[in-house]
Amino acid sequence: MILCLAGTSDARELAITLKNGGYSLLTTVVTDSAAIELRKAGLPIKVGRLNVEEMVEVIQLQNIETIVDASHPFAEEASRNAIQAARAANIPYIRYERQREHIKHEKIITVESYEQAAEVAASKGGVIMLTTGSKTLQVFAQKLLNLPNTRLITRMLPRKDNMEKCEQLGILQKNIVAIQGPFTKEFDIALYKQYGVTLMITKESGKVGSVDEKLAAAAELDIETIVIKRPSIEYGLTFSTFDEVLRQLNEMEVQNI
Repeated sequence: MILCLAGTSDARELAITLKNGGYSLLTTVVTDSAAIELRKAGLPIKVGRLNVEEMVEVIQLQNIETIVDASHPFAEEASRNAIQAARAANIPYIRYERQREHIKHEKIITVESYEQAAEVAASKGGVIMLTTGSKTLQVFAQKLLNLPNTRLITRMLPRKDNMEKCEQLGILQKNIVAIQGPFTKEFDIALYKQYGVTLMITKESGKVGSVDEKLAAAAELDIETIVIKRPSIEYGLTFSTFDEVLRQLNEMEVQNI
């Protein structure tokens, strides 16, 4: 059986692909909403965050033979836990890493962290659209909310806990764009124009994360953009297509016969 970390849309597609390829899986997601598609596909699901010890326990109880980590590129803790758990249980670890974006323009600033992104944004001011989600929202709120000549617009999933977090941090409703993607370049252009955005902040999430569209829209409107680089993790065996993951699993199965 395979333990598949499947919290993103492409990860869920991969899990379904593996099932259709004849593999038995236990999938893990963080939230109930992320589990809906997997339940529809008839895949067993474990909901909630797992530390290393809990993951090792799941591996032992469920007779897991391989971990396929298809978590979000910025789910650093989940990936590190999976790598450590695989080593502790002495089973293979395979990383599915979604492809990176390729849009480039001269007004892109690349940074190493959320904190650095907030520092750069604070030095520029203006109308800032934040598209990095709610997890690190406090980093930007603390740095940008009280600055003169600065308006912080936050774009995030329309979830109750996200709205509560915005309220706690003092982000006004008029500065919240609560919506779920994926979005087209045309949508992003309209959104930037609506708010008069002068600076956009995003993560190097990859093509599936609609980063290309965000960057292309910003480039067309000549909007400066801050891109936060992916965490630097030594994954080991890494693939960027479903076919490559399937091929590797098939080879491992043949070797074990």
